[in-house]
Amino acid sequence: MQQLIFATNNQHKVAEIRAFLGNGFDIVTLKEAGIDTDIPEPYNTLEENARTKSETIYKMTGTDCFGEDTGLEVYTLNGEPGVKSARYAGDGRDFAANIDKLLHNLEGKTDRSARFRTVISLIINGKEHQFEGICEGQIIGHYRGTAGFGYDPVFVPEGDTRTFAEMSLEEKNKFSHRGKAMKKLISFLLNKIKHPQQ
Repeated sequence: MQQLIFATNNQHKVAEIRAFLGNGFDIVTLKEAGIDTDIPEPYNTLEENARTKSETIYKMTGTDCFGEDTGLEVYTLNGEPGVKSARYAGDGRDFAANIDKLLHNLEGKTDRSARFRTVISLIINGKEHQFEGICEGQIIGHYRGTAGFGYDPVFVPEGDTRTFAEMSLEEKNKFSHRGKAMKKLISFLLNKIKHPQQ
């Protein structure tokens, strides 16, 4: 079984990825690896923030690992909140406040199209590889649903009428930006196992 350290302390993200991966991989969280650190996200792109996470853990442990960064990008707001998604309304990571700020900024806007975008940075055998996943959708004007986390109560993915917060984890993973990036990661890992010299 392939073991990878996931450079996060976000248990919601861990649950999503474990549900998606099934039993084929052993995903070890920072806490399970005995690492007590909150890795900063100082950059202006998801790619750089994801890379910082994986590089930090690899330097600490020398173990194959991956980090990810995800942002909600609203087109009419020029890509906001983007890399600042978790701290849109301040450093407290209060997602109710973040959603309220987003809905306020969208008042009067007719174009409410948006996308979730995830970038995963994998370091395996000392080399970095990146994988991107995108989920297009719309921001609705009020909260719906109680499942999920973050902006899920106001995001409806293309191809459905429900918000992510109205879906089970399995249903969400069919659309999920994180799931799409994970599919690319898994395909890469399986190929790596079959062809270790490549």
